[in-house]
Amino acid sequence: MQVKYAQLDGCDATLVGFGDKAIATIRRSDVRGRERFSIAHELGHWEMHRGRSFQCRVDEPDRNFPSAEKGREREADVYAAHLLMPANLFNPAITGFTTLGFEQINEVRQQFDTSLLATALRLVNVNARPIVFACYTKEKLVWSLRARDVPRRWQLCKRLDEDSFAIDVVQSGKLHPVPGKQPAEVWFSNDEADDHEITECCVAGRNGEVWVLLTLNSDMMEETDNSFSYRDSR
Repeated sequence: MQVKYAQLDGCDATLVGFGDKAIATIRRSDVRGRERFSIAHELGHWEMHRGRSFQCRVDEPDRNFPSAEKGREREADVYAAHLLMPANLFNPAITGFTTLGFEQINEVRQQFDTSLLATALRLVNVNARPIVFACYTKEKLVWSLRARDVPRRWQLCKRLDEDSFAIDVVQSGKLHPVPGKQPAEVWFSNDEADDHEITECCVAGRNGEVWVLLTLNSDMMEETDNSFSYRDSR
């Protein structure tokens, strides 16, 4: 697979193949880690989905593809994450941190030469900590991803709470990369959230978005019978 760089519009990368040869065109970026993830993503397509052509928005987990295409895009994302941040190297890199926030994720990102977003997503997927990673705008929840062991009953609020640190990011640009304590009800709409505490840290994403990393306390990891109890008003 030959790699070329160009100023692409509307996508991060394209892949065109014929026979046993392909050309991946990667959108130029100031973040080398983003370019590297795009290359690894297209390698994933070439290994797993040979015979098809692709236009990929590699750095957007919420992209709205038809279900079949979305599945192939996720497979290519997983391939890229494993290639660039293999678990046998990635897990030791995060075990030394007592707390995990965006400052620590940035350190790990530099070690693996990946983007902040790709590294945070990988952190969630290795399931080493009870975390939820989410993207919000001022108006709504755009997408979210939770570690595998985080109970599905915890329902994120659909809008940013005025008491969250994240609201400061979208309103004034004030970042909170270090985890700080928050009542769980600020972030989760479950009735039982009143009884729990979490940590929140957040940084600016793209186009007015904010990326939020939430770490749940151990008592929130227990399964209960009231899995679907939540406040509709939130």
